[in-house]
Amino acid sequence: MSRTKGFPENGDLVVCTVKNVKNFGAFVTLDEYDDKEGFVHVRDVASGWVKYIRDYVKEGQKIVCKVLGVDSSKGHIDLSLKSVNEHQKREKIQQWKNEKKAEKLMEIVAERAGISVDKAYDEFGNDLLEAYETLYAAFEYAVAETDDFLSEFSGTWTDAFIEVARENVAPPTVHIEGILEMTSSAPDGMEVVKNALLAGLAAADGEDVGITCVGCPRYRVVVTASEYKEAEEIMKKVSKAAIDDLVSNGGKATLTRESKRT
Repeated sequence: MSRTKGFPENGDLVVCTVKNVKNFGAFVTLDEYDDKEGFVHVRDVASGWVKYIRDYVKEGQKIVCKVLGVDSSKGHIDLSLKSVNEHQKREKIQQWKNEKKAEKLMEIVAERAGISVDKAYDEFGNDLLEAYETLYAAFEYAVAETDDFLSEFSGTWTDAFIEVARENVAPPTVHIEGILEMTSSAPDGMEVVKNALLAGLAAADGEDVGITCVGCPRYRVVVTASEYKEAEEIMKKVSKAAIDDLVSNGGKATLTRESKRT
């Protein structure tokens, strides 16, 4: 069974449990790597001068760190806490939770298939990891693209795998964002902008689209769909309708895209 990872690579984000805190740094274990030990030097705990390290890390705390260096021969793993922002932390923790869930689901699949968990990984689990990088992604794909999944994998285990996936995993979604900057010099400019935004929402035609103000004249558009291409088409349709409506009423509008989130 080759579920166990050896060592992370430089630049990887890893979930850690703080085990021992000293004035010069914190010793942690890497949850995803058989609890291998890592070290966060005090200079890598936070930006600026750290007077009391326990203001930032405490024994038993879960933290997300970036791998700075790995010496597999000595078992040394140097880590940085300050190099991970809040968005990266949230995404990594969610990914870690998803994978823990997927490991539990694999146990259910093995039970329903009438085989041991070790055999399940030997027969198909490791192949799924190679194909999808994570087990959770394999379960998501089995739900969202069942026919394609069955064209890539076959065996008596697939029925149990798809059944467990459908019972426990929601189909994956894609979220994309854009910023509409909308201005109008008309006496009732706010109303003109509001109507333009409503025109954009109307163009969504029931799709999952949200528009919120992030500080006038900027408005965030968030589109959620099952596929990136579909989300892009919706974004184009919504933003075009809003911009065209505002421009036709003498206003000015531009769309700036933000990075894709999944």
